Order: sequence, then C-alpha cells, then structure tokens
Amino acid sequence: MILSPFEWTIAKRYMLPGRSEAFIALVAGISLVAVSLGVAALVIVMSVMNGFRAELFDKIVGLNGHAIIQAYGGRLDNWQGVLKEVRATPGVIRASPLIEQPLLGSFNGRVEAVLVRGNTGDDIRRIAPKVKVGRLQDLQPGTCNVAIGSRLAENLGARVGDSITIINPQGRATPFGTVPRQIAYTVSAIFEIGVYDYDQAFVVMPMQDAQTLLLIGDSVGMIELTTDDPDHVGEILAPLAPKLAGRAVISDWKEINATLFEALAVERVAMFVVLSIIVLVAVFNILSSLIMLVRAKTRDIAILRTMGATRRSLMKIFVTTGFIVGALGTIAGLILGFVFLYFRQPIVRLVEILTGQNLWDPSIRFLAELPSRTDPFEVFAISGMALVLSFLATLYPAWKAASTDPVQVLRYE
Repeated sequence: MILSPFEWTIAKRYMLPGRSEAFIALVAGISLVAVSLGVAALVIVMSVMNGFRAELFDKIVGLNGHAIIQAYGGRLDNWQGVLKEVRATPGVIRASPLIEQPLLGSFNGRVEAVLVRGNTGDDIRRIAPKVKVGRLQDLQPGTCNVAIGSRLAENLGARVGDSITIINPQGRATPFGTVPRQIAYTVSAIFEIGVYDYDQAFVVMPMQDAQTLLLIGDSVGMIELTTDDPDHVGEILAPLAPKLAGRAVISDWKEINATLFEALAVERVAMFVVLSIIVLVAVFNILSSLIMLVRAKTRDIAILRTMGATRRSLMKIFVTTGFIVGALGTIAGLILGFVFLYFRQPIVRLVEILTGQNLWDPSIRFLAELPSRTDPFEVFAISGMALVLSFLATLYPAWKAASTDPVQVLRYE
C-alpha cells in the first residue's frame, strides 16, 4: 500500500492530534504501550521456555546420553558383546558402559542419599568443564577417589580432600547376618552440572571402583549411547531392539523424561495463548482510538471528500494511522523484550532483594539460573501476529471514514 504525499501528510497530522484531541492521543499512547508490553511479554516468556527446555535437554541428555540399554535384573554380564553390537549400529556415534546405583553417603555424622555413578575414564573427563574445585585426574581405578556434586558437598559439609563413606546395604553375608559394605572415598573434585537433582546426589567414580563397591564383578548396570540425531533416536535404534530381545531393554531420552518434556510443551502452548490476549486487548485499544478519531474528524473528512479525496485515499489514511501505532508498539516491544532477556539474571536478583522472596529456587526449577534461548522464527511469528492484528483493527474505522457522506455532514454544520 503506497501513500501519495497528500495521504501521508494527512496521516501524519492525524497521528499527532491537537490539544482538542488530547484524549484521543492518550488512548493511542496507551494502545502503543499495551502492544509493546504484549509483544515483550511474548518474546520474554517464549525465549525463557525455549531456554528452559534447551538447557534441560543439554544437561540431562548431555550427561546421560540419548538412550540407555539396561539388562533385565539391572546387571548386564555380557556387556562387551552388547557394546560391540551397539557401536556397529548406524547412527550411533558414542557408546560406553555405565553403573548407576542409589546408595547412602555419610560425612561427620551427616547422611545423604547419593547416586553412585561408575564411569569409564573417557566419560569422567567429559565432566571436566563442570568441575568447580579439585582435579578429575586423581580419579584413577583403585585409588578410592571420587567427584561429588556441589549441592551434595554443601549438604554433607564436605570439601576437597575430605573422606566420605559410601554405604552399600547389600554387603557380604556373615554368620551374624548381612553386614552393610562401607568404603571410605577421598573427595578429589566437586562439580556443578547445573541440574539440581544431579548436583545434590551424584558421586562419580571409576567403573572398576563402582564394581568393587557393589560386588558385581565385571558386570555393568547399563550401556549409554549417543546418536547423531536425538530427535530420531527411536528410528536409529530400532534395528538393535530385536538383537537384544530377552536380554536387555532400550529406553531413549524421550521415554525417560517424557513427563517433564511433555509438561513443558503444554505449558509453552498455554503461556503463548494466554499472553496473546494482551496483544489482542492492545489491538482493541487501537480500534477504539481510531473510532474516536474518525468521530472527531467527521467534518474534516467531509471537507476532504468535497475537495476530491477518494474513499480509497481515506481508507489508506486511517489504516496507516492505526497501523503505525501497532508497528511502533511492536518495535518497542521487541527492544524491551531483548533488553529484559539480556539483563534477566540481574533483574531476577533485584526483584528477589526487593521482595525478599526466592524467585528461582533450583530445587524446584531444576536449573541454577534463569535460561533463555530466542528462536528467530518465533520472534518473527510474534511480530507478524501483532502487525496483522493491528492492521485488522484499522479496517472498520477506516471503512466508516471512507463511507462518510459529505452532503449529510455539511448540511447540518
């Protein structure tokens, strides 16, 4: 829609009403602010939801792999052969044995539930970027050195160099009954994955030490693997399932974390729908301000018609006037949303200081900090929705202005 110089001049004049139309200008200003707040809210919430999902996926799947193969009964005896078959499967880029067992850990009289995780040397080195204090190089088989999560270290009061005791209730049988197995391990490193449940429970040790602690010989608990396409992990591992039938079961990340990621998807859609109502309300403000403007300018419209202005020109003038309010509000909302996302963590801390409330409790939110990941396609969709709604809101007032009969108006003036 191209405007002539005449149409653009009139549109600019109506976008800045005079003193007599101060109330109309106020309503238009409120409309602009409402559109900007609605767009900003959508951008912020959708980016945070995307970031939350992406961070959870990166941390959970990045630590546990895209799928696990677990034997019936929890012990995989012939794991070397299974590992060879898994690595030969097209699409599998990494596979390694793993031991995970919930046990008890104690230090200075404090007892906490822990999740002992026995890893190979290569897998232990993968958590090196997450280490806050200590050295992973000390985690060698037979040295009784372990790395523990930061929250677990806080709960136990343990530091690097301290000795914690891991208790295995399934100990050795004696004439006096089963005696729980207790082994002291030196804390060589403290790491922080960023997922609360992991940081408060994980105790990482070499796989051979985990086998000794659990008295399982050369067995492992499972095999974890990573594929080249996590979204199609089921299709990639489908040929492997018949080979493992009766021996082990395959569970991918979608099955293991199905409840969590499905809840996030539902919440994401619900938040988008609810926050879109803010934009819709702002659009109704544009509609009302344009209707008032048309009512206030009825005589001017009639004069313009008598001077030769066409209905099409009047439609273009009022559509432009209302659409620019929506466009400016959209641009302001995008800027506001991006600024908020950039300073999101300081803003959260400021609100916590002002209110005295913990807005981002890692024990509830899983992650240590408020995440954000902006999807350009979603930003484009949000902007497009706001602009389309703003355009539609201008059509009725513009049509009413174009339908003004100059004869009827000027006859009674």
